[in-house]
Amino acid sequence: MGWITAELALTALAAMLSPTTLTFSVLVLVLGDRPLRTGLWFYVGALGATLGIGVVAAFVLGNAAASSTPSTPKTWVAVLDILLAAGLLALVVVVLRRPPNTKRTESTLAQMEKVASSRVVAIIGAGAALANPGAFIPIALKDISELDPSPAQYVVDWVFFSVVSLLPLATAILLLLVARDWTTRVLGEVRGWLERNARNVAAGLVVLLALSLLRNGIAGLAA
Repeated sequence: MGWITAELALTALAAMLSPTTLTFSVLVLVLGDRPLRTGLWFYVGALGATLGIGVVAAFVLGNAAASSTPSTPKTWVAVLDILLAAGLLALVVVVLRRPPNTKRTESTLAQMEKVASSRVVAIIGAGAALANPGAFIPIALKDISELDPSPAQYVVDWVFFSVVSLLPLATAILLLLVARDWTTRVLGEVRGWLERNARNVAAGLVVLLALSLLRNGIAGLAA
């Protein structure tokens, strides 16, 4: 049980430091004239979409992945773990080998400038589409299901994952409330750091997550 809980925490951390999520979150705050308004509704969209997925999964998946012997996952879960691990490792290789795409960067900037000046509904929709944990959601759902949670515990675990995965955006919004000018300067610096280092940091966490999944998969198939 402890290993699965640790894997869930690692999944939330990897989602939190996803370059895509971080980049969109920073850009939506630095490109608009009203960063607090834009960031707040962007966060509402992202968090609402993530929580909504969890509600649906609670009814569809439930505790289907839970094993009677927690140290040994079910066979189908073990196979899924290995497939997910292989997919994550392949993704890391592809991303790290891909050269910077100037046109894609310019397209992203134009997209986020448009979002930052849009109406509330459009900002919420953009947050739901661009800042959700994406590929990490199925892994988190699997981890929670493996914990054989009660309905209340399922809610707690999913809220934990949702909040942690969007923690940088929430923190930036709170800092804007407290010290707007200072936060705006810091966000500008963070944007430059993300462009230089985000891929490498995220790749390290994703590799750790992939190794955790691989360990669980091998344990399940070897039992």
